[in-house]
Formats: sequence, structure tokens, C-alpha cells
Amino acid sequence: MIISWLANPDRFSKVFAPVRPWVAGLSLVLFAWGLYLCFVSPEDYQQGDTVRIMYIHVPAAWMALFTYLVMGVASFFGLIFRHALADAAAKAAAPIGAVFTALALITGSLWGKPMWGTWWEWDGRMTSVLVLFLFYIGYIALHASIEDEQRAAKSTAILALIGLINLPIIKFSVDWWNTLHQGASVFRADGPTVAPSMLWPLLVMALAYKALFVWLWLIRIDTEILSRKYNGLRARLGFREGGV
Repeated sequence: MIISWLANPDRFSKVFAPVRPWVAGLSLVLFAWGLYLCFVSPEDYQQGDTVRIMYIHVPAAWMALFTYLVMGVASFFGLIFRHALADAAAKAAAPIGAVFTALALITGSLWGKPMWGTWWEWDGRMTSVLVLFLFYIGYIALHASIEDEQRAAKSTAILALIGLINLPIIKFSVDWWNTLHQGASVFRADGPTVAPSMLWPLLVMALAYKALFVWLWLIRIDTEILSRKYNGLRARLGFREGGV
């Protein structure tokens, strides 16, 4: 199984080091293409040019959920199967997810003011996304507050798994509650309701965000591996000096 095969940190770094520049290049190309499509796409008949915030806001919101799902799956493998790289993968994803969530909240607020007349509303979707952001911050703070790596990995994995409960709440919040936030318009059983001229820029931007996440995630995992090697080496040297 490839996940077990990649559990070796040295092998992981060796396999993905040549991949990172290609992923970075792909992200750059997709962002350039997506932003071009955003500017040449038609304005909305009701929202005017304000609708262009959608191309930044919606992919950021999708990535906020996706990144937390990645963090939750990695935490599951770490907690249940003791995968050697699982905690590093989850820890590496957390700050990236927090930034995506913050971007979704900020751009949502910027979009909400001209459309709804308010920067913020405690409705189901916005409140549950804010809770997601707090889970990210809590995960990062908890990991930083526990020195012992194994204890930190176990505690944060449990927190990450608890936070997974929030993902379906975010997804279905617009269906469960009478909310200010509009319902789903892309991932629907009866197909997207967004016009193709706006859907394509949105999907290209979503792919750009996804490639950006993969690139940043691989870099952060590699950095975490190096950091743990350094800490392990320093601990061994300290032990030897103490023994002498």
C-alpha cells in the first residue's frame, strides 16, 4: 500500500522533492489563467462586478473544508494505525487550512456588505465556518502547547476528529436552517445553476487553489520532517553530553 510505503520520512522527501516545482508551476499557470477568465467573464445582472469576489471566496471556502478533511484523515491514520508521517501531514495542513478559512470569511464579509447590507450575520453557514476557523486555531495552539511529540500528536488527532463533525454541518447548514446565505449552486443533484461563462473561471480557480495547497503542504511536511530530525539529533547530543 502506497501510504505505508511513504511512511518512511526519507523516502517521502526523496519522492516528492522533484514533484514540488512542477506543482508550483501548475498552480501559477492555473492562477494566471483563472484570474484572466475572472476579468473577462460577464458581470452578474444583479450584482454587477461585485460577483467577481466569488472567484476568490468560493474556492477558498471549498479548500477550507477540503484541508480540514485532509487533516482529519491524516489524524485518523496517526491515531489508529500509528502511521509515522500522519501527524506531520496533519500538522502541516493546519495553518494552510486556517488561512483558506480566514480568506473565505474575509471575502465573504466583503461580498456580504454590498449584497446583504451587512458585514456579518450569525446564520448557520457563516457561524459554522467561523467554528471551523476556531478548530484550526485550537489545533495549532494545542500542538504548540505540548512539548512531547507523541502526546501532542494524540491530543491534536482527537481534536481534529471531533472537528470533522462540523464539516457536514457547514455543507448542509443552508438546507437545515432558514439562512441569509444562499444555497448550493455548483454541487447539486440536478446540476449547477451557475452560468457556464461564470462556472469555468470558478472551476479553474478551484484547481489553482488545490495545486497551491498541494505545493504548500508538501513543503510544510518536508520542513516538519527536517525539524523532527533536528530535534531528535539535538536530544541525542544532549543525552550524550549529560551522560559524559
